[in-house]
Amino acid sequence: MKRREFVAGAGALVGAGMLAAAVSDGSSGGAGGTVPGEVAGGIPAKEKRSAGRIDIHHHIFSPALRQALQRHHIHRIAGSPIPDWTPETSLGAMERDGTRTAVTSVVLPGINLARDELVHLSRSSNEYSADLAQRHDGRFGFFAHVPLPFTDNACAEAIYALDTLHADGVVLMASNGEKFLGDEAFDELMSELNQRQATVFVHPNLHPSTGQLGLEMPPELLEFSCDLTRAGLNLILSGTLERYPRIRWILAHAGGFLPYVAWRVSLANAMPEYGDKATLGVLNYLRRFYFDTANSVSRYSMATLRELVEPSRILFGSDAPYVAEAQTVAGIAALERDGFWSAAMVEGVERGHALSLFPRFKLEGESVVAAPLYEHEPLSGQVKRQILQPIRELAQNLRK
Repeated sequence: MKRREFVAGAGALVGAGMLAAAVSDGSSGGAGGTVPGEVAGGIPAKEKRSAGRIDIHHHIFSPALRQALQRHHIHRIAGSPIPDWTPETSLGAMERDGTRTAVTSVVLPGINLARDELVHLSRSSNEYSADLAQRHDGRFGFFAHVPLPFTDNACAEAIYALDTLHADGVVLMASNGEKFLGDEAFDELMSELNQRQATVFVHPNLHPSTGQLGLEMPPELLEFSCDLTRAGLNLILSGTLERYPRIRWILAHAGGFLPYVAWRVSLANAMPEYGDKATLGVLNYLRRFYFDTANSVSRYSMATLRELVEPSRILFGSDAPYVAEAQTVAGIAALERDGFWSAAMVEGVERGHALSLFPRFKLEGESVVAAPLYEHEPLSGQVKRQILQPIRELAQNLRK
């Protein structure tokens, strides 16, 4: 029995039969990816390579962001020096590394701005990003920045960016103020994103409690992963993924710790308080996330993802310009060279899987498998859940 099958089976047992089989997402292949020699995305592998990869974790510094940093005398972000970024430096690196398209994002981890300043930064950055994408057609897309934790302003900006600027999605910080994604304070924004079947790129932040821990270490070593893990699990257990099933979620940095504690967090299936929220079982919702490779290209990280999620859920992300794209490219090449990933799997990670989310970047001759859309729990599931409610309550009492 494969480890992924064991994890799913164990989760079902803990959930007293509540965890259904993983929802089919229409992708092919088992834990190891598509079969070597398969045609991925409708074109031969050799041609697919020449099409160029799609980098979905690529940061830029808009003029508005630069001005805000200078105004507050900020020279480092989350402990890292601010890169000397220009569009030309990105394009040059992309040419050298064989990246055709970068889906850009503006992020401010660990930096809190007043409402008016943040609203201005979002609008100005999004218009700058849209203009960048238009001037370099096919080379840049963008995730729109929205001014959370101010939900009303975030809704207005998301609507403008998606409907008028035609953003490829939005970038949300895992935590905003003291609240994590999944908090009911953000429900109005979730509703707008759900109506638009938006793609959401979740980037780690530094929660206010980070500074109170007294840990003398760079925050990106540990705290970023904690922030992502808490947000991802809160999106599941708060019922956000069930209530707003048409949002497509990408977790940066391979999801933090979340994939590696999948079994432990699936114990929530036996807790009655989550029966009406994570109705399909934690692992089913966890498998709906997409995960990028930024700072995570190693056998250790990718082995866990390979066993847990469908291959189509893994996307190329570099974290440029903080991390050179060449570093991630070399890491993926090593996985292929060592036989850990097949050539077809690498093709999917570098391009084909992202095309399912961003079909506008397809080239002539490429076919795209549409990303799956989910609906609310079916009536049959609701009936089954009600029947099993006494079993869950008994399990909870025994646990106590």
